[in-house]
Amino acid sequence: MNSYRRYARLLPGSLLCAALAACGGGGGGGSSTSTPPGAPTIGTTTAGNASITVSFTPPSSSGSSSIVDYVATCAASGSSRSQTGTTSPITVTGLTNGTSYSCSVTATNSSGAGSASASVSATPLGVPGAPTIGAAAAGNASASIAFTAPASNGGSAITAYTVSCTGGGATRTASGTASPISVTGLSNGTAYNCSVTATNATGSSSASGQVQVTPTAGGTSYNTDGVLCSYTVAEFNSSPSVNATASALWSCNPTRAVVANAIPNHAVGTFPNANNPNTIRSQSITATFPLRPSVTNANGTNAMVPGYAINGVKFEPGTGGTCDGASPPNCNFAGGSGAWRMEALAPSSFNFGTDDNNAHVQPTGEYHYHGLPTGLITKLGKGTAMTLVGWSMDGFPIYARYGYTSANDATSAIKELSSSWRIKATPDSGRPATSLYPMGSFLQDYEYVAGLGDLDQCNGRTGVTPEFPNGIYYYVITNAFPFVHRCLRGSTSTGG
Repeated sequence: MNSYRRYARLLPGSLLCAALAACGGGGGGGSSTSTPPGAPTIGTTTAGNASITVSFTPPSSSGSSSIVDYVATCAASGSSRSQTGTTSPITVTGLTNGTSYSCSVTATNSSGAGSASASVSATPLGVPGAPTIGAAAAGNASASIAFTAPASNGGSAITAYTVSCTGGGATRTASGTASPISVTGLSNGTAYNCSVTATNATGSSSASGQVQVTPTAGGTSYNTDGVLCSYTVAEFNSSPSVNATASALWSCNPTRAVVANAIPNHAVGTFPNANNPNTIRSQSITATFPLRPSVTNANGTNAMVPGYAINGVKFEPGTGGTCDGASPPNCNFAGGSGAWRMEALAPSSFNFGTDDNNAHVQPTGEYHYHGLPTGLITKLGKGTAMTLVGWSMDGFPIYARYGYTSANDATSAIKELSSSWRIKATPDSGRPATSLYPMGSFLQDYEYVAGLGDLDQCNGRTGVTPEFPNGIYYYVITNAFPFVHRCLRGSTSTGG
């Protein structure tokens, strides 16, 4: 034993440990344990745009070694995002605006991560996305700008939209909560570039794209120059009731004009027939239309011939047929002095000998449409899409049947547009008996109900179209009354 003690005193510490197989072993010495840090104390959170900033204080114990870093974690709906830092606060990014997150912090030393702090909830918020610009309608020293809401509101409700119009070295703005918004105080004749932003509790979005508009003293105006300005029809129609060449020539200098012979360029029914004794004959058609039409009339002005199809055939939805109030009534398909105006299309009980194109022939030999020109629409071949089929006498385009679900959004779904007219619940006083002529047989059987359908009282609306991506007022031919529009919202003057 004495020799062993003398040997131990001569060994350095490291060799002594080796000799004993382990330091502290065999002689009853102390032991060492590795421990992670304690839990940090959570503080406040600050919500940002797709982010949350988390503050905290270090734990009371750093464990067996110094704290290396902290990890802030925010979790929601089974997913989480984390960010590492060495001091408070730590910002966690890549979060979804409008989603509530539960956030906590852990501390890490060389032994590993400690327990998580208590959690605190926060919801990141950002500015909205940019709205989508729509149609611009010029007014007298003003412009009405349409738009659609952004796909994202930034996690907070949009409280306002602001339209800015810049032109002539000046900018005018106006705010509102919905589309469209009218900007006033503009200079007539000056071109303005207009855009719109959206605002929520966090701030304002980036600006939409721009649309150009030029205010005018003449009312809400548009420019149709460049659309079908050299459209030509010149083809032989071999239908047995025609056997003639259809001809139509459109131009736009200085106004929109058409020279045509009113011969349709598609198959037609049999004329004469039992209910229409007239033969199709060539006509001499010359008509002019405003090239820069303006919406000047809120309620519309009645029109017997509201426009022409692009093949040079006119639209004339009404009839000259009338019935009086006698019992039984005296009805005349060719006119008469009765107050009750006959309708040519279903559910009318009067047969005017129309063909599958909702058309027939006048005593003069002029073939004309009362409703959807189905043969022309088929020939144009656009299917379920917005199809420009003609021009109204006030210069606005006429489309057949279809339009965008959202009038100012060309990316929205196509749908069949509906009129806002309906058959009255009860007949007007003095009307011929419904047992003889069911409701819908006379013009007076219909009433306009604002907002009932997609279109106004003249079967039109304002929105974007394939030919007018910045928007325009346009008419729509529908499957139901009034079929073709019977009033004009604009002026037929071509002097502007």
